[in-house]
Amino acid sequence: MAIGTAFRAFFGCLFNAEASTRVKAALADETAAIAAPEKPDVKKKTPPPAPVKPARSEALTLLAALQREARFVDFLQESLDGYPDAQVGAAARDVHRDCRAVVERMFAIRPLQKEEELSEVEVPTGFEPELYRLVGDVSGEGPYKGRLAHHGWRASKCETPQWNGSKEAADVVSPAEVEI
Repeated sequence: MAIGTAFRAFFGCLFNAEASTRVKAALADETAAIAAPEKPDVKKKTPPPAPVKPARSEALTLLAALQREARFVDFLQESLDGYPDAQVGAAARDVHRDCRAVVERMFAIRPLQKEEELSEVEVPTGFEPELYRLVGDVSGEGPYKGRLAHHGWRASKCETPQWNGSKEAADVVSPAEVEI
């Protein structure tokens, strides 16, 4: 009889919230009536503290690294109107190389699709829109066949440096430089 009741209580609690509440209340009343044997005073382990949210966004950390190592923000903020194309191209080459190194170190960017661009590919039915963007004359249901216009990119890691500065400086992308 007790085993049958235990099974009924178990499955009742598993599939019915109201039954679970009633069984819990019944068990609480029953255990209060029965004196529990004294247990030695054992200190409960306190759970580890929740990780503290960093005072700085990882996006700002990335932007600061691009500025520090490639002068990316300087390049974007500079007006290029008065410079000849050759000079802009020379500056862009350096910024491009250094930005690429930062992104590779932190994210190890790799092609999403292994096929070569312009090759024929098949997009399966029920594809994830985060993996494929269909362009052109899209109609009907998949699978779709088409030409790979861009292979996409995937980060194979995400290792931005952890911010260890002050809260007041958390939004600083690049400190002011003072020449002495």
